[in-house]
Amino acid sequence: MKDNLLREAERVLKVEAGALLALIDGLDEGFLKTVRLIDECKGRVIVTGMGKSGLVGKKIAATFSSVGVPSFFLHPAEAIHGDLGMVTKHDVVLAISNSGETDELVAILPHLKRFNVQLAVMSGNCNSTLCRAADTMINIGVKEEACPLGIVPTASTTAALAMGDALAVVLIKKRGFMEEDFASFHPGGSLGKKLLVTVKDLMIGGGRIPCVSPATPMSGVILEMSSKRLGMTLVAEGPDEKTVAGVITDGDLRRAIEHYGKELFDMKAGEIMNRSPKVISADELAAKALAIMEEHSITTLAVLDNNGQAAGIIHIHDILKKGIA
Repeated sequence: MKDNLLREAERVLKVEAGALLALIDGLDEGFLKTVRLIDECKGRVIVTGMGKSGLVGKKIAATFSSVGVPSFFLHPAEAIHGDLGMVTKHDVVLAISNSGETDELVAILPHLKRFNVQLAVMSGNCNSTLCRAADTMINIGVKEEACPLGIVPTASTTAALAMGDALAVVLIKKRGFMEEDFASFHPGGSLGKKLLVTVKDLMIGGGRIPCVSPATPMSGVILEMSSKRLGMTLVAEGPDEKTVAGVITDGDLRRAIEHYGKELFDMKAGEIMNRSPKVISADELAAKALAIMEEHSITTLAVLDNNGQAAGIIHIHDILKKGIA
């Protein structure tokens, strides 16, 4: 029994995979015209479909919106009972129907024609009512459904979903859509945080920055590090004491104690500081700061402003707490 079930699952996957591969041969000017129609749309792309096609349409609309193509799903049954007011002459309607004869979709055709709304159709029946009324159409017909009865939408809905993805990805390429653009529509997601949160957003600044001069005695260095609790201190010089000359970390202190012993407490900050500290600009992404820390096995970075002066400290804990990893 178990083997029979696995064989049936294998058959389903092969049927659906075959249906997707068959779509490749059907890509034609209709696909390209649909891409142009959506790309040049001055309003929104309104995706519509009934039943399983409607569920696929919701996903396609969501994908379009996430890549900068303003889009929403309109239920055709609600449309013919008042929601057609959402559709304007500047919009493009993308209707999905395997048969191309879905009553609720056919019923909205007069409205679309009256207001000169451009219609793109994805259908498995190129001679259908919807396709004949369309400004452009994409053939998503499949040879067979994966359902053994041949009646449950399976391969056909998979084909529609994949074709929607193809449209979205081609639009990404055509518009030069970048990661940063995607992140701007996903500010709450992990990608959005990686691509939108800067060092300036998370750094510790002002009076909370641990900082000493090169002439500060080691007792003063230890007091500053202990009071600011960041496990390090900047060593800054210049008339405004903002030019970073080096840093001293907890690790630097331990190594200095091992090397100098009690003599360490007769020394100055400038004598043991790391003169080549890892630094980062305040305008860089926090994700880049994290990458530098991980590469060098450190937990803090000195932050510099546009003039190369000390602006703050960024700590790995603050980056991780923000959800950037």
